[in-house]
Amino acid sequence: MHFVVKDSKNFKTYVDAITVLVDEGSFQIDSQGIHLRTMDPSQIALVDFNLPKEGLKELNAEEKISLSLNLLDLGKILSRGKADDTLTVTLEEKESKLMLEFKGKTKRSFKVPLLDLNTQLPKEPKVPFDSTIKVSGGEFKDMLKDAGLVSSHVVIEASPTELIVEAHGDSGDVRIETPKGDSIKINATQKTRSMFPFEYLDNITKNCPDTTEIELSLKTDAPIRISYNLGEATLAYYLAPRVEN
Repeated sequence: MHFVVKDSKNFKTYVDAITVLVDEGSFQIDSQGIHLRTMDPSQIALVDFNLPKEGLKELNAEEKISLSLNLLDLGKILSRGKADDTLTVTLEEKESKLMLEFKGKTKRSFKVPLLDLNTQLPKEPKVPFDSTIKVSGGEFKDMLKDAGLVSSHVVIEASPTELIVEAHGDSGDVRIETPKGDSIKINATQKTRSMFPFEYLDNITKNCPDTTEIELSLKTDAPIRISYNLGEATLAYYLAPRVEN
């Protein structure tokens, strides 16, 4: 098995978007692309990553395989890639390692040991969402920054006409009301309201480019689904709520 990445910097960004939740993970690779789905150690958040074959310069995977890696170590190696480097990733089966080869002005190769992890994919939550909001990544991250000033938890509320983000803490209260319009699209059958940990929301969204549309799917006191495109990959996160008193 081997694949060639169009842009090694983009691939580093993909790994960064996964390691906001987990340090280790298993990539499922077949002729259709690269997929990873895993829970964070606290079991309250899930990340689902998909890079189709069209997002790669070359993909040679005759049968489906699973590659379990320390993603933090992988990210450190990927950070050494330069803008004009071509990255080729090859499975070294006999050594049970993954070789990463950067080709630019120089040729550099690194080998990462494979881990023995449980490679069974967790099930994707099946939530009958009542509202879907589409907003730019930059605008939503600004709302979270405001809310994070006063509390470690953020309430997200949606109605057919507006999105409300609020937080309450010992140092004060914050409420951001954004009406449905050109900058925010809302499809809601009823009002929804849930509370989530700010740190998780901040980590999940920080790799979303400011100009990229982010989609929020909500149901009261149910996991939120946050999804966006990153380069040629798609990322979807599920985060369990904290039930309000």
